[in-house]
Amino acid sequence: MYMLKPSQGVDGIVEAIIETVRCAGSRPCPPVYVGVGIGGSFDYCAYLAKRALTREVGAHNPRKEIADIEKRALDGINKLKIGCQGFGGNTTALGVSCEYAPTHIAGLPVAVNIQCHCVRCEKEII
Repeated sequence: MYMLKPSQGVDGIVEAIIETVRCAGSRPCPPVYVGVGIGGSFDYCAYLAKRALTREVGAHNPRKEIADIEKRALDGINKLKIGCQGFGGNTTALGVSCEYAPTHIAGLPVAVNIQCHCVRCEKEII
């Protein structure tokens, strides 16, 4: 969880996401899936990060500015070269999903939630 200064803007958000994954290193069993909450209140931001993890892998936020954050963060995370299980490589994250909410002008809350490689989902097969 970060409380950024609004002046840090998009670059600050992307840096916070990448720094969280860098600090986690191999502990979350990469390749990981990253959920990010932006805005809202302190607790709602964390909820948004969890909710972002429920989006289908590879699906981008429909809002272009948020989709750009997802793409920039994913590129930056994979440039860390932590790789599968921390043994190095080009794939540290499978995806980054961001959800957002309006927030007070004086703060910029960002929550980052990391899920391990076995992104579990249920689909009906017909």
